[in-house]
Amino acid sequence: MSYVSEIIDEVIAKNPGEKEFHQAVREVLETLEPVIEANPAYQKNGLLERLTEPERVIMFRVPWVDDSGKVRVNKGYRVQFNNAIGPYKGGIRLHPSVNLGIIKFLGFEQIFKNSLTGLPIGGGKGGSDFDPKGKSDREVMAFCQSFMTELFKYIGADRDVPAGDIGTGAREIGYLYGQYKRLNGNYEGVLTGKGLTYGGSLARKEATGYGLVYITEELLKDKGDDIKGKTVAVSGAGNVAIYAVEKATQLGAKVVTMSDSTGWIYDKNGIDLAAVKEIKEVKRGRIKEYLNYHPEAQYSEEERVWSVKCDVALPCATQNELLLEHAKMLVANGCKVVAEGANMPSTPDAVDYIKANGLYFLPGKAANAGGVATSALEMTQNSERLSWTFEEVDAKLKEIMVNIYAKISAAAKEFGHPDDFVMGANIAGFKKVADAMMAQGIV
Repeated sequence: MSYVSEIIDEVIAKNPGEKEFHQAVREVLETLEPVIEANPAYQKNGLLERLTEPERVIMFRVPWVDDSGKVRVNKGYRVQFNNAIGPYKGGIRLHPSVNLGIIKFLGFEQIFKNSLTGLPIGGGKGGSDFDPKGKSDREVMAFCQSFMTELFKYIGADRDVPAGDIGTGAREIGYLYGQYKRLNGNYEGVLTGKGLTYGGSLARKEATGYGLVYITEELLKDKGDDIKGKTVAVSGAGNVAIYAVEKATQLGAKVVTMSDSTGWIYDKNGIDLAAVKEIKEVKRGRIKEYLNYHPEAQYSEEERVWSVKCDVALPCATQNELLLEHAKMLVANGCKVVAEGANMPSTPDAVDYIKANGLYFLPGKAANAGGVATSALEMTQNSERLSWTFEEVDAKLKEIMVNIYAKISAAAKEFGHPDDFVMGANIAGFKKVADAMMAQGIV
Protein backbone atom coordinates (compact mmCIF):
# COMPACT_ATOMS: atom_id res chain seq x y z
CA MET A 1 0.00 0.00 0.00
CA SER A 2 1.34 3.46 -0.90
CA TYR A 3 2.06 6.17 1.66
CA VAL A 4 -0.83 8.25 0.29
CA SER A 5 -3.30 5.34 0.57
CA GLU A 6 -2.15 4.63 4.13
CA ILE A 7 -2.79 8.23 5.16
CA ILE A 8 -6.24 8.30 3.53
CA ASP A 9 -7.22 5.11 5.38
CA GLU A 10 -5.79 6.54 8.60
CA VAL A 11 -7.78 9.78 8.24
CA ILE A 12 -11.02 7.86 7.66
CA ALA A 13 -10.38 5.60 10.66
CA LYS A 14 -9.44 8.47 12.99
CA ASN A 15 -12.34 10.73 11.93
CA PRO A 16 -15.41 8.46 11.70
CA GLY A 17 -18.59 9.88 10.19
CA GLU A 18 -16.92 13.01 8.78
CA LYS A 19 -17.69 12.19 5.15
CA GLU A 20 -17.06 15.67 3.73
CA PHE A 21 -13.64 15.76 5.39
CA HIS A 22 -12.85 12.28 4.05
CA GLN A 23 -13.90 13.41 0.57
CA ALA A 24 -11.69 16.52 0.66
CA VAL A 25 -8.63 14.61 1.93
CA ARG A 26 -9.04 11.86 -0.67
CA GLU A 27 -9.49 14.38 -3.51
CA VAL A 28 -6.33 16.26 -2.57
CA LEU A 29 -4.01 13.43 -1.57
CA GLU A 30 -4.73 11.15 -4.52
CA THR A 31 -3.60 13.85 -6.94
CA LEU A 32 -0.42 14.48 -4.91
CA GLU A 33 0.93 10.95 -5.40
CA PRO A 34 3.58 11.90 -8.03
CA VAL A 35 4.88 14.78 -5.86
CA ILE A 36 5.05 12.60 -2.76
CA GLU A 37 6.87 9.82 -4.65
CA ALA A 38 9.42 12.32 -5.97
CA ASN A 39 10.15 13.62 -2.43
CA PRO A 40 10.85 10.75 0.05
CA ALA A 41 11.64 13.33 2.75
CA TYR A 42 7.91 14.12 2.99
CA GLN A 43 7.16 10.60 4.21
CA LYS A 44 10.21 10.50 6.48
CA ASN A 45 9.03 13.71 8.15
CA GLY A 46 5.39 12.59 8.46
CA LEU A 47 4.27 15.54 6.38
CA LEU A 48 0.91 14.16 5.27
CA GLU A 49 0.11 12.97 8.80
CA ARG A 50 0.72 16.51 10.06
CA LEU A 51 -1.05 18.18 7.14
CA THR A 52 -4.28 16.19 7.59
CA GLU A 53 -4.45 16.72 11.36
CA PRO A 54 -5.64 20.19 12.45
CA GLU A 55 -3.21 22.08 14.62
CA ARG A 56 -6.11 23.01 16.89
CA VAL A 57 -9.84 22.25 17.13
CA ILE A 58 -11.94 24.53 19.33
CA MET A 59 -15.52 23.44 20.15
CA PHE A 60 -17.82 25.34 22.48
CA ARG A 61 -21.43 25.95 23.41
CA VAL A 62 -23.15 29.18 22.39
CA PRO A 63 -26.03 30.09 24.74
CA TRP A 64 -28.28 33.02 23.78
CA VAL A 65 -31.79 34.30 24.54
CA ASP A 66 -34.46 34.56 21.83
CA ASP A 67 -37.14 37.26 21.57
CA SER A 68 -39.60 35.20 23.64
CA GLY A 69 -37.13 35.04 26.52
CA LYS A 70 -36.23 31.39 25.93
CA VAL A 71 -32.61 30.29 26.31
CA ARG A 72 -31.22 28.63 23.18
CA VAL A 73 -27.95 26.70 22.84
CA ASN A 74 -25.97 26.12 19.65
CA LYS A 75 -22.61 24.48 18.91
CA GLY A 76 -19.64 26.65 17.97
CA TYR A 77 -16.49 25.58 16.13
CA ARG A 78 -13.12 26.98 15.08
CA VAL A 79 -10.64 24.69 13.35
CA GLN A 80 -7.15 26.18 13.06
CA PHE A 81 -5.76 23.80 10.48
CA ASN A 82 -2.36 25.03 9.33
CA ASN A 83 -0.38 28.25 9.81
CA ALA A 84 2.86 27.29 8.05
CA ILE A 85 2.68 30.27 5.67
CA GLY A 86 0.69 32.79 7.70
CA PRO A 87 -2.07 33.35 10.29
CA TYR A 88 -5.10 31.08 10.06
CA LYS A 89 -7.63 32.55 7.63
CA GLY A 90 -11.11 31.32 6.82
CA GLY A 91 -14.76 32.15 7.20
CA ILE A 92 -17.43 31.55 9.83
CA ARG A 93 -20.37 29.52 8.47
CA LEU A 94 -23.76 29.84 10.16
CA HIS A 95 -26.10 27.11 8.90
CA PRO A 96 -28.06 24.20 10.42
CA SER A 97 -25.94 21.72 8.42
CA VAL A 98 -22.71 22.77 10.16
CA ASN A 99 -20.90 20.03 12.06
CA LEU A 100 -17.26 19.29 12.86
CA GLY A 101 -16.69 17.26 9.68
CA ILE A 102 -17.90 20.09 7.44
CA ILE A 103 -15.75 22.66 9.26
CA LYS A 104 -12.71 20.38 8.95
CA PHE A 105 -13.32 19.84 5.24
CA LEU A 106 -13.59 23.59 4.70
CA GLY A 107 -10.49 24.31 6.79
CA PHE A 108 -8.45 21.66 4.97
CA GLU A 109 -9.45 23.07 1.57
CA GLN A 110 -8.64 26.56 2.82
CA ILE A 111 -4.97 25.62 3.33
CA PHE A 112 -4.45 25.09 -0.39
CA LYS A 113 -6.77 27.84 -1.55
CA ASN A 114 -4.96 30.39 0.58
CA SER A 115 -1.60 29.10 -0.61
CA LEU A 116 -2.65 29.55 -4.26
CA THR A 117 -3.37 33.25 -3.71
CA GLY A 118 0.35 33.84 -3.17
CA LEU A 119 -0.47 35.78 0.01
CA PRO A 120 0.86 34.89 3.50
CA ILE A 121 -2.25 33.27 4.99
CA GLY A 122 -2.81 29.82 6.50
CA GLY A 123 -5.93 27.67 6.59
CA GLY A 124 -8.76 27.74 9.12
CA LYS A 125 -12.55 27.70 9.32
CA GLY A 126 -15.28 28.15 11.88
CA GLY A 127 -19.02 28.17 12.31
CA SER A 128 -22.13 27.09 14.13
CA ASP A 129 -25.37 25.19 13.53
CA PHE A 130 -27.21 28.47 14.28
CA ASP A 131 -29.54 29.54 11.46
CA PRO A 132 -29.82 33.33 11.04
CA LYS A 133 -32.77 32.95 8.64
CA GLY A 134 -35.98 34.14 10.21
CA LYS A 135 -34.22 35.58 13.27
CA SER A 136 -34.61 39.18 14.34
CA ASP A 137 -31.63 41.53 14.36
CA ARG A 138 -31.64 41.39 18.16
CA GLU A 139 -31.54 37.58 18.16
CA VAL A 140 -28.69 37.53 15.64
CA MET A 141 -26.82 40.07 17.75
CA ALA A 142 -27.37 37.99 20.91
CA PHE A 143 -26.00 34.89 19.19
CA CYS A 144 -23.01 36.68 17.65
CA GLN A 145 -22.04 38.30 20.95
CA SER A 146 -22.19 34.95 22.75
CA PHE A 147 -20.23 33.22 19.96
CA MET A 148 -17.48 35.84 20.04
CA THR A 149 -17.32 35.82 23.85
CA GLU A 150 -15.73 32.38 23.55
CA LEU A 151 -13.97 32.73 20.21
CA PHE A 152 -12.11 35.98 20.97
CA LYS A 153 -9.57 34.12 23.15
CA TYR A 154 -8.23 32.26 20.13
CA ILE A 155 -8.09 34.87 17.34
CA GLY A 156 -6.17 38.04 16.48
CA ALA A 157 -4.80 40.04 13.56
CA ASP A 158 -1.56 38.01 13.47
CA ARG A 159 -3.01 34.78 14.83
CA ASP A 160 -6.36 33.87 13.24
CA VAL A 161 -8.51 36.16 11.10
CA PRO A 162 -12.09 34.90 10.53
CA ALA A 163 -14.37 36.21 7.78
CA GLY A 164 -17.88 35.78 6.43
CA ASP A 165 -19.32 32.67 4.80
CA ILE A 166 -22.77 31.15 4.31
CA GLY A 167 -25.10 32.85 6.81
CA THR A 168 -22.46 35.34 7.91
CA GLY A 169 -22.88 38.62 6.07
CA ALA A 170 -22.23 42.27 6.88
CA ARG A 171 -24.74 42.30 9.75
CA GLU A 172 -23.17 39.30 11.48
CA ILE A 173 -19.59 40.50 10.94
CA GLY A 174 -20.54 43.85 12.48
CA TYR A 175 -21.94 42.25 15.63
CA LEU A 176 -18.98 39.86 15.90
CA TYR A 177 -16.44 42.65 15.47
CA GLY A 178 -18.19 44.92 17.96
CA GLN A 179 -18.07 42.20 20.61
CA TYR A 180 -14.43 41.36 19.86
CA LYS A 181 -13.43 45.01 20.26
CA ARG A 182 -15.43 45.27 23.46
CA LEU A 183 -13.76 42.19 24.99
CA ASN A 184 -10.24 42.67 23.66
CA GLY A 185 -10.00 46.43 23.86
CA ASN A 186 -8.06 46.61 20.58
CA TYR A 187 -9.09 48.10 17.27
CA GLU A 188 -7.42 45.72 14.83
CA GLY A 189 -8.05 43.88 11.55
CA VAL A 190 -9.12 40.67 13.23
CA LEU A 191 -12.19 40.04 11.04
CA THR A 192 -12.55 40.65 7.32
CA GLY A 193 -15.70 41.50 5.42
CA LYS A 194 -16.17 44.46 7.76
CA GLY A 195 -18.28 47.48 6.87
CA LEU A 196 -16.59 50.29 4.96
CA THR A 197 -16.98 52.66 7.92
CA TYR A 198 -14.83 50.50 10.21
CA GLY A 199 -11.99 48.99 8.21
CA GLY A 200 -13.70 47.06 5.44
CA SER A 201 -12.41 46.88 1.89
CA LEU A 202 -14.09 48.04 -1.26
CA ALA A 203 -14.76 45.15 -3.69
CA ARG A 204 -14.83 42.55 -0.88
CA LYS A 205 -18.46 41.52 -1.36
CA GLU A 206 -17.92 41.27 -5.12
CA ALA A 207 -14.59 39.46 -4.86
CA THR A 208 -15.49 35.75 -4.90
CA GLY A 209 -17.95 36.08 -7.78
CA TYR A 210 -15.73 38.45 -9.74
CA GLY A 211 -12.67 36.25 -9.17
CA LEU A 212 -14.57 33.18 -10.36
CA VAL A 213 -15.35 34.89 -13.65
CA TYR A 214 -11.83 36.33 -14.02
CA ILE A 215 -10.24 32.87 -13.80
CA THR A 216 -12.86 31.41 -16.15
CA GLU A 217 -12.15 34.20 -18.60
CA GLU A 218 -8.41 33.51 -18.35
CA LEU A 219 -8.94 29.80 -19.04
CA LEU A 220 -11.02 30.56 -22.13
CA LYS A 221 -8.42 33.05 -23.37
CA ASP A 222 -5.68 30.45 -22.91
CA LYS A 223 -7.72 28.07 -25.08
CA GLY A 224 -8.24 30.68 -27.82
CA ASP A 225 -11.82 31.42 -26.80
CA ASP A 226 -13.71 34.26 -25.10
CA ILE A 227 -16.39 34.51 -22.42
CA LYS A 228 -18.17 37.15 -24.48
CA GLY A 229 -21.28 35.69 -26.08
CA LYS A 230 -21.30 32.58 -23.90
CA THR A 231 -24.46 31.29 -22.21
CA VAL A 232 -23.84 30.75 -18.49
CA ALA A 233 -25.75 28.69 -15.92
CA VAL A 234 -25.27 29.79 -12.29
CA SER A 235 -26.58 28.04 -9.18
CA GLY A 236 -27.18 29.93 -5.96
CA ALA A 237 -28.45 33.43 -5.28
CA GLY A 238 -26.13 34.50 -2.50
CA ASN A 239 -23.13 36.76 -2.56
CA VAL A 240 -20.96 34.59 -4.82
CA ALA A 241 -23.70 33.89 -7.35
CA ILE A 242 -24.92 37.49 -7.55
CA TYR A 243 -21.51 38.95 -8.30
CA ALA A 244 -20.53 36.14 -10.66
CA VAL A 245 -23.66 37.01 -12.63
CA GLU A 246 -22.74 40.70 -12.49
CA LYS A 247 -19.18 40.25 -13.79
CA ALA A 248 -20.12 37.65 -16.43
CA THR A 249 -22.79 40.01 -17.74
CA GLN A 250 -20.34 42.93 -17.78
CA LEU A 251 -17.96 40.82 -19.89
CA GLY A 252 -20.65 40.09 -22.46
CA ALA A 253 -21.94 36.68 -21.38
CA LYS A 254 -25.63 35.88 -20.92
CA VAL A 255 -26.52 34.28 -17.57
CA VAL A 256 -29.83 32.41 -17.72
CA THR A 257 -30.26 30.69 -14.33
CA MET A 258 -30.06 31.28 -10.58
CA SER A 259 -31.36 29.25 -7.63
CA ASP A 260 -31.89 29.06 -3.89
CA SER A 261 -32.82 26.26 -1.50
CA THR A 262 -36.45 26.28 -2.65
CA GLY A 263 -36.07 26.20 -6.45
CA TRP A 264 -34.54 27.83 -9.50
CA ILE A 265 -35.34 30.28 -12.27
CA TYR A 266 -34.60 30.27 -16.00
CA ASP A 267 -34.74 33.49 -17.98
CA LYS A 268 -33.88 32.96 -21.63
CA ASN A 269 -33.39 36.73 -22.05
CA GLY A 270 -30.71 36.84 -19.37
CA ILE A 271 -31.06 37.29 -15.60
CA ASP A 272 -32.25 40.73 -14.45
CA LEU A 273 -29.73 41.16 -11.65
CA ALA A 274 -31.33 44.32 -10.28
CA ALA A 275 -34.47 42.29 -9.56
CA VAL A 276 -32.46 39.51 -7.90
CA LYS A 277 -30.56 42.00 -5.72
CA GLU A 278 -33.81 43.56 -4.55
CA ILE A 279 -35.26 40.13 -3.73
CA LYS A 280 -32.16 38.76 -2.00
CA GLU A 281 -30.23 41.72 -0.62
CA VAL A 282 -33.11 44.04 0.30
CA LYS A 283 -36.17 41.86 0.94
CA ARG A 284 -34.27 38.67 1.95
CA GLY A 285 -36.90 36.84 -0.10
CA ARG A 286 -37.04 33.66 -2.20
CA ILE A 287 -35.92 33.36 -5.81
CA LYS A 288 -39.46 32.45 -6.88
CA GLU A 289 -40.35 36.13 -6.43
CA TYR A 290 -38.37 36.81 -9.64
CA LEU A 291 -41.59 35.92 -11.50
CA ASN A 292 -43.20 39.03 -10.01
CA TYR A 293 -40.68 41.06 -12.04
CA HIS A 294 -40.52 38.81 -15.10
CA PRO A 295 -43.64 36.65 -15.49
CA GLU A 296 -42.24 35.21 -18.72
CA ALA A 297 -39.37 33.54 -16.82
CA GLN A 298 -39.68 29.94 -15.66
CA TYR A 299 -39.52 28.65 -12.09
CA SER A 300 -39.00 25.03 -11.07
CA GLU A 301 -38.50 23.00 -7.93
CA GLU A 302 -37.59 19.89 -9.94
CA GLU A 303 -34.11 18.91 -11.17
CA ARG A 304 -31.44 21.63 -10.97
CA VAL A 305 -30.20 24.51 -13.09
CA TRP A 306 -27.85 22.10 -14.90
CA SER A 307 -30.64 20.80 -17.11
CA VAL A 308 -30.53 23.91 -19.33
CA LYS A 309 -28.26 24.36 -22.34
CA CYS A 310 -25.15 26.39 -21.49
CA ASP A 311 -21.52 26.92 -22.46
CA VAL A 312 -20.26 27.63 -18.93
CA ALA A 313 -21.55 26.24 -15.61
CA LEU A 314 -20.78 28.04 -12.35
CA PRO A 315 -21.97 26.11 -9.24
CA CYS A 316 -22.09 28.78 -6.51
CA ALA A 317 -24.46 27.32 -3.88
CA THR A 318 -23.08 24.66 -1.52
CA GLN A 319 -21.08 21.43 -1.26
CA ASN A 320 -22.05 18.37 -3.33
CA GLU A 321 -24.84 20.09 -5.25
CA LEU A 322 -23.65 19.02 -8.72
CA LEU A 323 -24.20 15.26 -8.98
CA LEU A 324 -23.23 12.70 -11.64
CA GLU A 325 -26.67 12.98 -13.26
CA HIS A 326 -26.18 16.74 -13.57
CA ALA A 327 -22.70 16.28 -15.04
CA LYS A 328 -24.28 14.06 -17.71
CA MET A 329 -26.80 16.81 -18.47
CA LEU A 330 -24.03 19.39 -18.86
CA VAL A 331 -22.06 17.16 -21.23
CA ALA A 332 -25.16 16.33 -23.27
CA ASN A 333 -26.03 20.03 -23.54
CA GLY A 334 -22.63 21.01 -24.93
CA CYS A 335 -21.15 22.74 -21.85
CA LYS A 336 -17.45 23.61 -22.26
CA VAL A 337 -16.36 24.80 -18.80
CA VAL A 338 -17.37 24.04 -15.21
CA ALA A 339 -15.84 26.41 -12.63
CA GLU A 340 -16.67 26.04 -8.93
CA GLY A 341 -17.81 29.16 -7.10
CA ALA A 342 -18.73 27.25 -3.93
CA ASN A 343 -16.53 24.96 -1.83
CA MET A 344 -16.54 21.41 -3.26
CA PRO A 345 -19.95 21.78 -4.98
CA SER A 346 -19.28 18.85 -7.37
CA THR A 347 -19.27 15.22 -6.23
CA PRO A 348 -16.17 13.13 -7.11
CA ASP A 349 -18.01 11.02 -9.70
CA ALA A 350 -19.40 14.19 -11.31
CA VAL A 351 -15.88 15.66 -11.54
CA ASP A 352 -14.53 12.44 -13.06
CA TYR A 353 -17.30 12.40 -15.67
CA ILE A 354 -16.81 16.07 -16.55
CA LYS A 355 -13.06 15.61 -17.05
CA ALA A 356 -13.43 12.31 -18.91
CA ASN A 357 -15.73 13.98 -21.43
CA GLY A 358 -13.30 16.75 -22.31
CA LEU A 359 -14.81 19.67 -20.39
CA TYR A 360 -12.46 22.06 -18.61
CA PHE A 361 -12.94 21.88 -14.85
CA LEU A 362 -11.71 24.56 -12.40
CA PRO A 363 -11.91 23.37 -8.76
CA GLY A 364 -13.12 25.68 -6.01
CA LYS A 365 -9.77 25.96 -4.24
CA ALA A 366 -8.56 27.84 -7.33
CA ALA A 367 -11.73 29.26 -8.85
CA ASN A 368 -13.30 30.75 -5.71
CA ALA A 369 -10.07 31.99 -4.12
CA GLY A 370 -10.92 35.60 -4.97
CA GLY A 371 -12.86 36.09 -1.75
CA VAL A 372 -10.10 35.08 0.62
CA ALA A 373 -7.54 36.89 -1.55
CA THR A 374 -9.45 40.14 -1.12
CA SER A 375 -9.85 39.41 2.59
CA ALA A 376 -6.06 39.26 2.77
CA LEU A 377 -5.93 42.58 0.91
CA GLU A 378 -8.30 43.96 3.57
CA MET A 379 -5.86 42.73 6.25
CA THR A 380 -3.06 44.59 4.46
CA GLN A 381 -5.07 47.81 4.33
CA ASN A 382 -5.91 47.48 8.04
CA SER A 383 -2.25 46.95 8.96
CA GLU A 384 -1.17 49.99 6.94
CA ARG A 385 -4.17 52.11 8.03
CA LEU A 386 -5.02 52.65 4.36
CA SER A 387 -8.12 52.35 2.20
CA TRP A 388 -7.65 51.49 -1.47
CA THR A 389 -10.11 52.44 -4.20
CA PHE A 390 -12.48 49.88 -5.71
CA GLU A 391 -10.46 49.97 -8.92
CA GLU A 392 -7.19 49.30 -7.06
CA VAL A 393 -8.60 46.29 -5.20
CA ASP A 394 -10.33 44.95 -8.31
CA ALA A 395 -7.10 45.21 -10.33
CA LYS A 396 -5.16 43.33 -7.61
CA LEU A 397 -7.91 40.69 -7.50
CA LYS A 398 -7.79 40.14 -11.25
CA GLU A 399 -3.99 39.88 -11.14
CA ILE A 400 -4.20 37.27 -8.37
CA MET A 401 -6.76 35.17 -10.29
CA VAL A 402 -4.72 35.34 -13.51
CA ASN A 403 -1.66 34.22 -11.54
CA ILE A 404 -3.59 31.36 -9.95
CA TYR A 405 -4.57 30.10 -13.39
CA ALA A 406 -0.93 30.31 -14.51
CA LYS A 407 0.23 28.35 -11.42
CA ILE A 408 -2.29 25.52 -11.71
CA SER A 409 -1.82 25.23 -15.47
CA ALA A 410 1.97 25.05 -15.09
CA ALA A 411 1.78 22.46 -12.29
CA ALA A 412 -0.57 20.25 -14.33
CA LYS A 413 1.78 20.39 -17.31
CA GLU A 414 4.87 19.73 -15.17
CA PHE A 415 3.45 16.42 -13.98
CA GLY A 416 2.25 15.32 -17.40
CA HIS A 417 -1.46 16.08 -17.04
CA PRO A 418 -2.12 19.29 -19.02
CA ASP A 419 -5.58 20.69 -18.41
CA ASP A 420 -6.09 18.61 -15.24
CA PHE A 421 -6.64 21.70 -13.13
CA VAL A 422 -7.68 19.66 -10.08
CA MET A 423 -4.23 18.08 -9.97
CA GLY A 424 -2.61 21.40 -10.85
CA ALA A 425 -4.39 23.28 -8.06
CA ASN A 426 -3.64 20.64 -5.45
CA ILE A 427 0.04 20.37 -6.38
CA ALA A 428 0.63 24.13 -6.67
CA GLY A 429 -1.13 24.80 -3.37
CA PHE A 430 0.57 21.90 -1.59
CA LYS A 431 4.16 22.57 -2.60
CA LYS A 432 4.35 26.01 -0.98
CA VAL A 433 2.85 24.76 2.29
CA ALA A 434 4.96 21.57 2.28
CA ASP A 435 8.20 23.49 1.73
CA ALA A 436 7.33 25.87 4.58
CA MET A 437 6.53 22.97 6.92
CA MET A 438 9.78 21.20 6.06
CA ALA A 439 11.78 24.37 6.69
CA GLN A 440 10.19 24.89 10.12
CA GLY A 441 10.94 21.41 11.49
CA ILE A 442 8.59 19.05 13.30
CA VAL A 443 6.00 21.44 14.74
